[in-house]
This record gives sequence, C-alpha cells and structure tokens, in this order.
Amino acid sequence: MWGGRFGSKPDPLMEEINASIDFDRHLYRQDIAASKAHAAMLAKTGIITAQDAKRIAHGLDTILSEIETGKFKFKRALEDIHMNVESRLDELIGSAAGRLHTARSRNDQVATDFRLWVRDAIDRIDAALAAYQRALAQKALTHAATVMPGFTHLQAAQPVTFGHHLLAYVEMAARDRGRFADARARLNESPLGAAALAGTSFPIDRSMTAKALGFTRPMANSLDAVADRDFVLETLAASAIAAVHLSRFAEEIVIWSSSRVGLLHLSDAFTTGSSIMPQKRNPDAAELVRARSGRIVGALTSLLMVMKGLPLAYQKDMQEDKEGTIDALGALALSISAMTGMVRDMKPEVARMKAAAGEGFATATDLADWLTRMLNMPFREAHRVTGKIVAKASAAGVSLDKLPLETMQAIEPRITKAVFNVLTVDASVKSRAVYGGAAPKNVRAQAQAWLKKLKT
Repeated sequence: MWGGRFGSKPDPLMEEINASIDFDRHLYRQDIAASKAHAAMLAKTGIITAQDAKRIAHGLDTILSEIETGKFKFKRALEDIHMNVESRLDELIGSAAGRLHTARSRNDQVATDFRLWVRDAIDRIDAALAAYQRALAQKALTHAATVMPGFTHLQAAQPVTFGHHLLAYVEMAARDRGRFADARARLNESPLGAAALAGTSFPIDRSMTAKALGFTRPMANSLDAVADRDFVLETLAASAIAAVHLSRFAEEIVIWSSSRVGLLHLSDAFTTGSSIMPQKRNPDAAELVRARSGRIVGALTSLLMVMKGLPLAYQKDMQEDKEGTIDALGALALSISAMTGMVRDMKPEVARMKAAAGEGFATATDLADWLTRMLNMPFREAHRVTGKIVAKASAAGVSLDKLPLETMQAIEPRITKAVFNVLTVDASVKSRAVYGGAAPKNVRAQAQAWLKKLKT
C-alpha cells in the first residue's frame, strides 16, 4: 500500500501495533458513503470520468452488501477499514479503483468517516435518552402523590414524592440531550478535501461532498480539519456526564432495593441470584450501569491524554481515538436502555416509602415555616424553637405530629392545635406548591408537560 518507497514488509510487531481494522471496521458504512460522495464529486468536476465513478459506486455497493451479509474478509495486513475497502474495490473493478483516492488522504478520509460515525451514534443516543425520559415521566405521573423521603447526606431531610424524584432525572437527561445536540452541531462540518494537511491542487468541490454527506459546510482550515478531535472529546464529555447521571440513579436503585431499606422492588427481569445463597436477589443491572460509567469517563480521560501534546497536523497517536470511543458510546447506549428497562420494571414499596418519609422528624422545616408564617417569628428564632421541640419528640420517641400540644406550648406558648395541620408528610408535600416544588399537582403538571413534549 505504500507504493514504491518501501522495499520490504513491516516487522510483525509493527503490523500488530499499527493495525486498527479490529475496531475501525465499525466505520465501514460511513467509509463507503464518504467514498461514494467523493467519487461523485470527482466525476462532476471532471477529475475522473463518469464511467469510472459509476464503476466505483457499483463496486462500493457490492462491498457494503458483502460486509453486511458477513461475506467480506477483513485483512489485518491492510491495517484499516479504508485500505480493506480500497483493496477489495480493486479486486472488483480493476484500475478504476485506483482513481478513488485522487484528491484525498487517509487523514481527511478517517476524519470524515469518524465524524459521520459519531454523528450517527449521537442520534442513537438521543433517541435512547428520549425513551428513558418517557419511561421516567410516565412512572412519575403514576406516582405523583406517592410520598417518599427526600434525602441530603443520605439522611431523611424532607418528604417529597416518588414522581418528583423521577422527574429530577428527566431534567438531567434533558441537559444530556442538549449537550449531545450542541456537540452534534459543532461536529457537523466536513473535513473531506483537506487531504493530508494542506488541501489539494485538484479543482474539487468540497461543498458538494459536504452537502451529500449531510454536513452543514466544509471545514475552513485544512490543518484543523485533519488534526481536530474536539468533536470526539466533546461527545465523550457529554457521554461521561450522562453516564454519571445514570450511575447516580443506579446507586439509588441499589440502595433502595436492599432488604434493609426496602423502598423499591425490581422483578426477576432486572435482578440475578447467587450461586450459593438461594435467597438472594441482586440488582446486578443497576450495578453494571454504575460500573460502566468508569469505562466511559476513562475513554474521555484517555483521549484527552492522547491529544494534549500533539502538534499539528495529523499524528498516528490519533488512531487511539476510535477504540475507546466506540466502546464508550456502546456502553452508554446499553446503559441507557438498561436504565429505561429498570424504570419501567421498578415498583415502589408505597407503604414503606410513606413510613420512611416521616422518619427523622422530616416535617421539622414545616413546623419552623408555620412558626414564621403564623406567629410572625423570625425564621432563625423559629429554627431554634423547632430544634427544641424536635429534641423533646426524640426523647419521647414519637414523631412531631404525635407530640402532645402541651409539650410544644411549654417551649412556645403561642402554638395552637392548628400546627398539626402541617406536620403530616402528606400535608408537607402538598404545601410545596412553588414552581419546581414537590407538590403532587406540580408533579402531575410537569410529568404531563414532559410527555407532551417528548411526543414531538
């Protein structure tokens, strides 16, 4: 493949470290699409004949069919997807195949292919995230009034609802989709025609190939076109954040479904057993989603380290962009699907959730708010008074709504029996009617709004 410059074959170790076909074969569809667009442009500009372009297109279609039906034989000696396709094209159509590489290099070819592949991956991930949001919003609507404890520091803090908690992840997924959309918009420029690094002396039409491949425009600088991997880094950064969001939820599922906590139940569909302990039901799907976040974050870190010291333009180091990225985006897509399945499958333990919501004096803030609102007490003073009342309830071993009125009045005489109207968990969540709050009517409205938005 190196023409006349080299007189002998590479050492087998060189061949081993240099080959990328084991992972860049995933780019076959994008490589063939870009080659067809390039050949059509070469014919339109008169650089090759229309007959040769027709032969090339037909040969590429044959190769696409061979790969998709499993008949294509990939050869590691040919290093990568580009040379494997070109070599097979030569076998199919002869010398016309040699004209395809006119006015391009593997440098702009791989940059184009990988942009197309990442763009396709982003579209798949966006669709998966939308399905995940729908599952969350549907479950949130069903459980808009299912009271559960809200936590800070993993301690019961204030009552919320299960629906409200789920909608928090809908919002996170929306930001994830926004980051992917931003990354997609920025990557959607075509490197094709930048050739090795300086452009080409042939009178090509870069706008034609850009349009044919769905890019908004050609990249403006040939050095940047072949040397840039920001589009991969940005996509991996969005992936890493999305994976962390999934991992946080997975951690909650692991905790909530444990026998000691018992807030949530997963069916056999998303749990596994033990080879030695017959009673076990392990939330392995959630645990694996949690673990895969490490692979995705690791892919981002790895590529950042590859790119940090590279001068312009293309360096062979950049071959390392694909294996980790392909693995990471595949892991993310699978994790999203697994989480979507778990959301649809999970069943909250409603009674246990409500009981847990009242533990730890979770309505103490409601008491402080009542003192401020009804007795015109400065909030800091109300906070101090409430703390004393909580201490009394703790010593008596009762919840705030079961503490005798006389005990409260011994601390603050102006307290009336009306205080008990705000001390139940149901009253607490109902009162959180501010925009974005946990009130069931808010949760229903937000869930319905999301479901309507996700239809479009």
